[in-house]
Amino acid sequence: MADRMAATPDMPLPARRALFEELHARAAEPTDVTYEEVTAGSCRAVWCDPLDAATDRVLLYLHGGGFVTNSADSHRKMAGHLAKAAGVRALVLDYRRAPEHPYPAQIEDAVGAYHWLLAQGHTPGHIASVGDSAGGNLATVTVLALRDAGMPLPAAIVAVSPAYDLEATGESIEANRDKDAILSKLPLDKAAMYLGEHGSVKDPLANPLYADLTGLPPVYLSCGTHEMLQDDAVRFAALASKAGADTTLDINEGMQHVHIYMAGRAPEADATIAAIGAWLRPRLGLD
Repeated sequence: MADRMAATPDMPLPARRALFEELHARAAEPTDVTYEEVTAGSCRAVWCDPLDAATDRVLLYLHGGGFVTNSADSHRKMAGHLAKAAGVRALVLDYRRAPEHPYPAQIEDAVGAYHWLLAQGHTPGHIASVGDSAGGNLATVTVLALRDAGMPLPAAIVAVSPAYDLEATGESIEANRDKDAILSKLPLDKAAMYLGEHGSVKDPLANPLYADLTGLPPVYLSCGTHEMLQDDAVRFAALASKAGADTTLDINEGMQHVHIYMAGRAPEADATIAAIGAWLRPRLGLD
């Protein structure tokens, strides 16, 4: 994929989207997991249902893709592995994508899905907000938006290789450029595409490194030492801890951006997924 992007630096967005949909092939199909398409709020979504899972516990999963690519279909297998490890269901949301739908459409869709889950009878303490890359950003800021609206909050946040810093100021951006197989080959237009004409890279609901993190539920952050966004997770962990959040930072030596894409095919991915599942279970009231 990196070679194909490097060979076509001006790859049109439809072609880039088609390329990144292929990420689903990096994960093995999880055993004993079924899928069902539903409409969650105003969005298409995919339920991932592990056999024998606790049906009243849910991971609200927000996929990565720089706010402009990927879908519930490209991430359903990875979410299925996470759901199975935690012993719960996962709802993978097909939120609207930029640039056709710039910020804050994605957050509105995630908040709408959360309200939909509550209307289905799920309680806040049995829901975790989970995402990877741009979805890790959305999983975090959705909880901030719910807090600001006075809503009861999910029990936990999990952000894998989160893309928080829309200004790209982290030291790892340059330090890991030669190690990062994917992000180093991507065009740097995603923040502008996401924010549109009126958004700001300093908006705390777009870039949570500027946010007041008071009152957050427990947070689990995972990143790799070979990814350009390593410092996004590291800096946010420090800020969340300072604000009083129960924060876990899992730094994976030698791992790439969202290495859990390799769920079921790489022991490193499976180890991280198992660790996330074990962390989630007590926070969702299962242990």
